[in-house]
Amino acid sequence: TFGESGEWQVQSTTVIENGKQQYVNHFSVSHKGEPQATISWNLSGEHNRMNALAALVAANSIGVSPQQSAKALQCFKGVKRRMELIGQVNGINVYDDFAHHPTAIKLTLEGARKQVGDGRIIAVLEPRSNTMKLGTMAKQLPQALEQANIVFCFAETTGKHALGWDPSEVFEAMGANAITSSNINNLVNSIANIAERGDTIIIMSNGSFGGLHKKLIERLST
Repeated sequence: TFGESGEWQVQSTTVIENGKQQYVNHFSVSHKGEPQATISWNLSGEHNRMNALAALVAANSIGVSPQQSAKALQCFKGVKRRMELIGQVNGINVYDDFAHHPTAIKLTLEGARKQVGDGRIIAVLEPRSNTMKLGTMAKQLPQALEQANIVFCFAETTGKHALGWDPSEVFEAMGANAITSSNINNLVNSIANIAERGDTIIIMSNGSFGGLHKKLIERLST
């Protein structure tokens, strides 16, 4: 067993800098309380650490030592669209992430918050999956997005990707910190007008998002 109450566990590492607790991207692995290995990589988020632990435990079961697995995992750079850094423009980091339902969005933003500390996080969301379009989990979104300072939501009003719910109602409690739009170009301009040096922008969708990624990076560069 592995995880919070399992035989195999991970302990994240933090450091204190200027009186503030900062997250760093390495963690230790223990088995029944005994240290086994330390892993250092560029990935953030508890879900990524649990995936790493699962892989390490599986490999251990066929004779690969935790130390060997740790070395291999440190070479893993992640997969596309999982907090993939796609642009650094004028001090603004732009990430692409496949998160498209509340649980994944929450984990992605929690990992990002540990990474950036007090820095601003701008979440840009396209509720594109069938369950999200139907509104089955819409009410969970405000809580899933609570680590973001500002939320932008793209909501098509017509066509096959049109939402069956009103984002402005779902995000009403967030006030001016939540902005919705049905036009990609308007959305790009709104994000670019708000973004400042030091911000982290996380674009979350399981689709192409109407080419928003490229358009936003180009707009931030002007």
